[in-house]
Amino acid sequence: MNILKRPIIIAILALLIGASILFILNSTHTQHDSKAHDHKRDADGNIIHDEVNMPGLIGADTTDIEIAELRALFINHTEITRTVENLPNGIKTITETENPELRDQLISHVIGMMSRVSENRDPQIPIQSPMLTPIFEDGASIITDFEITEKGIIFIQTSDNPDTVDALQKHAAEVSDLAARGMEAVHERMDNSN
Repeated sequence: MNILKRPIIIAILALLIGASILFILNSTHTQHDSKAHDHKRDADGNIIHDEVNMPGLIGADTTDIEIAELRALFINHTEITRTVENLPNGIKTITETENPELRDQLISHVIGMMSRVSENRDPQIPIQSPMLTPIFEDGASIITDFEITEKGIIFIQTSDNPDTVDALQKHAAEVSDLAARGMEAVHERMDNSN
């Protein structure tokens, strides 16, 4: 084989393999998207939650790890304790668990979302609160500090934007409700918003 043809053939094969991988990833993502919006309802129109697959956790921009973390947090919500202090310009939350594996997932989730806020990367999860939209949109104005504890994480977020502070405080209360009641809190909020 001509030496000049070999790099061209390798480049073409690399492009074909890359295109195939992108096609497969896009197909999988599209399947996740269609499943995410498929909420079953009971006779009264209330959302029935799929406790096994949790399709409502699959966002337009979520990773499998993020979905697994959310699933673990929802399934084990009764093992999570939370306190929230509203500050004049933000929030201070303490979220902890006695379960070491859940603690790791909790910390990873919080740090991952902190990174998303700083990058203005809204995961667009179907069941997420509308309070998250202004938080993701105004990530540049939010100052975040955190401390990992033996059982979880202390998290402080502040902003000079009063609307963002309001969203941070409302969302912190929603997360506390999720920790207390799990998916029941999500369904109630979604039913009330329709």
